[in-house]
Amino acid sequence: MLSKNNFFYEKAKSFRKANIIDSAFNYYNLAKNDYLKSNDSLGAAKSFVNMAIIQAGRGDFYGSIETSLEANNLLQNEKDSTIRSTLAANYNNMAISSSYLKNYDQSVEFYEKTLEYANDSENKSVYYNNISDVLILQGKLQSAKVYLKKAILAKDSNNYSMALNNLAKVKFLENKNYNPLPEFHKALTIREIKNDINGENSSYATLSDYYAEKDKAKSLYFANQLLSTATEIKSLSDQTEALQRLIVLDPKNYLINFKKFNEIHDSLQIERNNAKNQFALIRFDVEKIKKENEKKENELLKRNIGLSGLSLLLIGAFFWNKKRQKILKQEKELEVKNTELKMSKKVHDVVANGIYQVMTKIENQEDFDRDKALDELEFVYEKSRDISYDKVGEEKEFSKVISELIASFNSETVKTFTAGNNSAIWEPISATAKEEVYQMIRELMVNMKKHSHASHVAVKFEKINNMVDIQYKDNGIGISGDLIYKNGLRNTASRIETINGTITFDTKIEKGLKVNLSFPVS
Repeated sequence: MLSKNNFFYEKAKSFRKANIIDSAFNYYNLAKNDYLKSNDSLGAAKSFVNMAIIQAGRGDFYGSIETSLEANNLLQNEKDSTIRSTLAANYNNMAISSSYLKNYDQSVEFYEKTLEYANDSENKSVYYNNISDVLILQGKLQSAKVYLKKAILAKDSNNYSMALNNLAKVKFLENKNYNPLPEFHKALTIREIKNDINGENSSYATLSDYYAEKDKAKSLYFANQLLSTATEIKSLSDQTEALQRLIVLDPKNYLINFKKFNEIHDSLQIERNNAKNQFALIRFDVEKIKKENEKKENELLKRNIGLSGLSLLLIGAFFWNKKRQKILKQEKELEVKNTELKMSKKVHDVVANGIYQVMTKIENQEDFDRDKALDELEFVYEKSRDISYDKVGEEKEFSKVISELIASFNSETVKTFTAGNNSAIWEPISATAKEEVYQMIRELMVNMKKHSHASHVAVKFEKINNMVDIQYKDNGIGISGDLIYKNGLRNTASRIETINGTITFDTKIEKGLKVNLSFPVS
């Protein structure tokens, strides 16, 4: 079952080959609509799969999984070899996205489905390597070794070097006396000969990790090699991975590396958020045009129905209702995905602002304690890998947590003041609401530190009847109303809504910024 050639699909392929990704995504979207119009389900599915792979490559992992699921709905005839290979590529993409989202169990399930449908030996070799990567992260070394022994039979040198590197890593993790260096360096040599830059980065990361406890100088060398090649190919994710190592391995330059890590990490998040918005807009614009055309067609159909009689009107109503049910179902699925994305973003915000808070402490220390700083950085790094939900305020009395948060922004140039923050205010507040309050106050303080140039900051807490009121005020340069949501405060407005509260920005005061937060006790 082969889909026919399509102008939009061929155009998309040429743009993708030229690495003009945005245009490729747009034309795959147009091709998908064209295929659906002509009832070519395979062509539409392949368009969806390519769109999903592009989304994953730009960091839109939830959106990528959603697009892949739409493709799966169109791939029904599993006996067809083309459909099976398309399903394999699609499940592989969902597995990769799930792995980036740290949902490793689901990633393994998707990889198992990938291998079930794969019908090409070289593709299988790639999939064997991919599933072994996740199993290694889970500590399931024996299972990973089973797949890698199959992967290393690959004829393609890139696939072989990948399997060789991973298999040596597993052997070393199983037995610390095993010497994996000959295999590590052989894999690196193959990758250098083939000019496989991404493969070289993988080797540099592996070698840096291997030497981390054995030879700090060599570990530092390979971390710098990783940063160099990642910078060359403009891979922000590989650059952050290299800088995370350099922060620990190069104490003399830790502040330079830490600031660079923070800048690149922010750029990476901005790039991913822009990609999500851009891909969503492309699909929205096309769907909007489609709906407008459908609306015109419906108007014409209604006129014909009026001429044709009551029986045709009833038939039209039946199909309209069926279509409406489908739209409602799709909207519900999208709502679920948006909720998952919001939770993922929340986790990122906790870690990103936590990193900035640690850096603020370092900048304000009169007597620098390097070991203490490295301990805090390592804590934030581990938290960035493993955090799923941070229940602030449960380990320590919450009023103290808030006071310590605000006080942490004290410095020679900034003085912070807190009023009314006592345990009685927070006693009836739920853990979820406390979490949101903590993050909102931290976002306000981080925003102050970055932008306001304030010398005095005051935060007042007050409980009136069944409402908690928080008043933030600083004497900085202020901020105009139209810049509020461009200045890092968008999340604060979003968070207050989740606890049924309100936020007011008073930009009319003589100097500085005044923000009022209010939310119900229960």
